[in-house]
Amino acid sequence: MTLKTTVGLVCALALAACGQSPPTRYFSLDAVPPSAPLATAAARMAPVQLGAVRIPPSLDRPEIVVQDAAYRLAVRDNDHWGAPLAPMIRGALAQDLEARLPPGSFVLPDAPAPAGARGIVVTVLDLRANTNGRMTFEGSWTLTAGEPPRAVMTQNVSLTEPMSSADSPAIADALSRVLGRVADRIAASLATQR
Repeated sequence: MTLKTTVGLVCALALAACGQSPPTRYFSLDAVPPSAPLATAAARMAPVQLGAVRIPPSLDRPEIVVQDAAYRLAVRDNDHWGAPLAPMIRGALAQDLEARLPPGSFVLPDAPAPAGARGIVVTVLDLRANTNGRMTFEGSWTLTAGEPPRAVMTQNVSLTEPMSSADSPAIADALSRVLGRVADRIAASLATQR
């Protein structure tokens, strides 16, 4: 191999190494302020704790997923959630519920719960960010009580939230707002339960 060939090969390898893929971006969910003040009738509410949040397997991945056409999902390889999506939804929803329920009535997830505390389980049937600028949430939440836990009340939830764009930051923002609205509904229903 000649010196000229070696130099050319080294230059070609150096140029090839310069080509980089776009950096991976990470997104989180934020708590959202309540849409209405807490009803004073809820001040003596029995404690509740957010237990499981279940999401569809198609969303149980690190990448942000968008529905870009009928029956077709687009997985964004460079846009990831900052943590597994179900625990991240659980954390944001816990913050939302804590802001909406009377002091001392909400037990943080995984914290020791007092005797008689009730549980909340959220099941997400469909969570869809569409390229047409809408976030849709289909699912339910269940209030449980007793040992072993049994369902006391289940409510279906169907919400749509506009997105400012189909970009990943707008998806994270819309999902945060949807979870705030889910928390509004849970808090309003719990205010009528004792």
